[in-house]
Amino acid sequence: MSRFDAEFDAVVVGSGPNGLMAAVTMAEAGRRVLLVEAAGVCGGGLRTEELTLPGFRHDVCATILAMALASPAFRGLDLDVEWAHPPVPAAHPLDGRPAALVHRDPERTAESFGRDAVAWRATVGAAVRAGFPLVDTLLAPLSPPKAPFSAARFGAPALLPLTWLARSAFRTPEARAVLAGMAAHSMLDLRAPLTSGYGMLLAVLAHQVGWPVARGGSQALADALVSRLLRHGGEVVTGHTVRSLDELPPARSILLDLTPRQVVAVAGDRLPAAYRRRLTRFRYGPGVFKMDWALSGPVPWRDPSVASAGTVHLGGTMEEIARSETDVARGRHPERPFVLAVQPGVADPSRAPAGAHVLWAYCHVPNGSDIDMSAAIEAQIERFAPGFRDVVLARHTMGPAALERRNPNLVGGDIGGGSAQAGQFVGRPVYRAHPWATPVDGLYICSASTPPGPSVHGMGGLQAARLALRREERAAARV
Repeated sequence: MSRFDAEFDAVVVGSGPNGLMAAVTMAEAGRRVLLVEAAGVCGGGLRTEELTLPGFRHDVCATILAMALASPAFRGLDLDVEWAHPPVPAAHPLDGRPAALVHRDPERTAESFGRDAVAWRATVGAAVRAGFPLVDTLLAPLSPPKAPFSAARFGAPALLPLTWLARSAFRTPEARAVLAGMAAHSMLDLRAPLTSGYGMLLAVLAHQVGWPVARGGSQALADALVSRLLRHGGEVVTGHTVRSLDELPPARSILLDLTPRQVVAVAGDRLPAAYRRRLTRFRYGPGVFKMDWALSGPVPWRDPSVASAGTVHLGGTMEEIARSETDVARGRHPERPFVLAVQPGVADPSRAPAGAHVLWAYCHVPNGSDIDMSAAIEAQIERFAPGFRDVVLARHTMGPAALERRNPNLVGGDIGGGSAQAGQFVGRPVYRAHPWATPVDGLYICSASTPPGPSVHGMGGLQAARLALRREERAAARV
């Protein structure tokens, strides 16, 4: 264990993907870095554990890591991670008709939508053709755009509510349902602005980089980042909860991979009163109720093509999914929730013993919910995979309270680090020219509560670390 009385240039609190990225960036710039993590292992949402039975490895939170491949923060790192791609990135089963599939090939996907092929090419396809410059622009919303014309073309429909875009531009139930399932990752009412953008971006990534998993579990990505940090002289302390900045050794820069609630608790009176009040008004989004299963065999999907998909969106038509997400936004528990399911073994059989499988799924619930959604989730799976319960060997459930106990950043079960509503799209955690910086010299926030928001992309950590380095260099130049 590192000695807290040692001297460090930078201290990072929290080891989610953003905290790890911040620590690596500072260390590669020649700074002596200390990373402090409350849990016994690093990773935050990237942890992998045997939640059900021995030999069955489950990702506690994130599994599909498309953003890690697309993000400019990770693209330049030579990380020791083996990526595994499912044959089909995503599937969307429908009642009484074949499932809609999102393939790596955008043209194949467009053709499968029949009358909506032209609309898919004009929206999602155009963004795919714009390439990484567009993705880089979208993941750095407060920086000069690398692809201004493509961003403007993407932004026109992206600003719209998903329900409006789907009804005005698409005609088939398949295309509408696929976009609704993608947009529902935002955990917003699909009648809200920006939901089209969330859905389109995820579809773009499915075509551009795929929706892969890390072989062996998402913990592999966290371990690779920790290894890179250690190679550059960084030090890591796990199993230590930081309750006050006073516990930390002196450092020129302190970067907090924490949400505003934890920042206020840790920084306390060091924060100016006005800024502290603004942090306390930060809005958290809905929570999730998550289930993991150990299965004796594959899920018995009614449509066999779904068995090839890494991610499966279960909710039926766009209208059904929209109703479910509206219920959650209004503080209600949907009777037939939208269920996001992931079958990692399609790409990575090492997650379970030979012939067996793992599956996880979650549905959205009001923040802080204490309602058991197990029956509702399994009913949605059985709807499209009759006999599913017959292959279940063991199950593990986590509601919002259990998720928050494992990771205090998941406030009320919110896995997004705060509501993704338009008012907090770039104003995370408050509106500032440099939202990663607090008014306290040398104190930064680098979590998903800062731009560009949630997902495993590391951009919050990269932006905060780069800002800290620039300010350090300017301060040194003035001496």
